[in-house]
Amino acid sequence: MPFERGRSGNPAGGPVGSRHRQQLNGEFIAALLRDFRHGGPKAIERVRRAQLAAYLKILALLVPREHKVEHNNPIKDLTDEQLETTIRYIEAALAEQAGGPDKVIEATAEPALEPPMPKNRLMLEADTAVGPRERMPRRVRPPVGE
Repeated sequence: MPFERGRSGNPAGGPVGSRHRQQLNGEFIAALLRDFRHGGPKAIERVRRAQLAAYLKILALLVPREHKVEHNNPIKDLTDEQLETTIRYIEAALAEQAGGPDKVIEATAEPALEPPMPKNRLMLEADTAVGPRERMPRRVRPPVGE
């Protein structure tokens, strides 16, 4: 039986003070958020440096204690008719995506283009943090108009 519009399922209403408690909870969380935005990251960094054990304990409390993973295979539950219908649907979708069964794309591979010249000569000559890299031979650009 559906409820009348504007009436809840509990004619007596919620528990006494619940609206005030919800408002208090909301205001408390908002105040915590404002305070955290003001000094939270600095406080976390101070705790990490000064009290590493407390910092690690907080991190451990954030990780769920138990994680349940259930493996199921919904395809096993399908009937043969449902499997055949699904296969036909997938084949039709793939054929539509490919442009139909008649569409064949022919192409030939072309040699790769040379990498572009570095814009900054300093970067060409710079060594990496790991060590000097192999130098690229200097290329001469062809004159404009050829």
